[in-house]
Amino acid sequence: MPQQGTTEERSLAHWAEEGRAGMEAFYALAVEDYRQIVAARDWAADLRGHARGAATTVLDVACGSGKFPAELQRRGLADAVGDLRVEIDLLDPSPFSIAEARSVLAAPFTVGAEHECRIQDLPDDAGGFDVAWATHALYAVPPAEIGAGIARMVAAQRPGGFGAIVHASADSHYLRFAEAYRATFAPDAVPFTTAEQVREALVGAGVEPAVAPIHYDVGHPDRAVIEGFLQRCVFDDSVSLDRMESEGAVGEYLAGRRNDDGYRFTQVVHVLTWERPA
Repeated sequence: MPQQGTTEERSLAHWAEEGRAGMEAFYALAVEDYRQIVAARDWAADLRGHARGAATTVLDVACGSGKFPAELQRRGLADAVGDLRVEIDLLDPSPFSIAEARSVLAAPFTVGAEHECRIQDLPDDAGGFDVAWATHALYAVPPAEIGAGIARMVAAQRPGGFGAIVHASADSHYLRFAEAYRATFAPDAVPFTTAEQVREALVGAGVEPAVAPIHYDVGHPDRAVIEGFLQRCVFDDSVSLDRMESEGAVGEYLAGRRNDDGYRFTQVVHVLTWERPA
């Protein structure tokens, strides 16, 4: 049987030490997400351009395991920002995730406060950030609550501060597979939030984001890795790849993505950026 609990609850349960094997299988493919994000724009210029003095303050919303700042570090962010300090607050409802993210951060990042909560629950006294970003981070926020979460994220920026959300669109593997999973195994599950809904929430919060789509494929020949990746995509490790391939909408979806080299999945991701109005 599929694992019980809301999408948020299942997500939180998988961000824990006992979920590390699934996390590693997921990142065997999902590491490409962060390579693509870092290549999509000049993030060093965003940080430098919104600094106040010798430092830029950042709120990393739903920081996960820190893959985005780690990829920025790997791609030379320290050299690109020079003497600028990047003081980053980590926000995530999972203490495991905060610890994982903190463990991978190095120059130019220095860790500031840690906020063990959802973005919609961030206390009002946390704010004034030069930069706030969320990268592949908001899928499990219920669509009914994404407006409140985005409004709180925007409010946490200082006027003129830079914001960025990187999120898969409804046409992307993450959302299409999640919908097929719901139709086949969990019809009562809360849907994932889409990039299109994130954009609507940003407009509702008073900002008009620029939207830059990026397209890329991910794949792997190893069935065990594919199984772990797909299970992690929906936070449910109770459904085997064999069952996925043979049942309902999930089976139909996977049949169209199998080739001689295993599986290939197409991601359509929106990079949404804005400055908070003064």
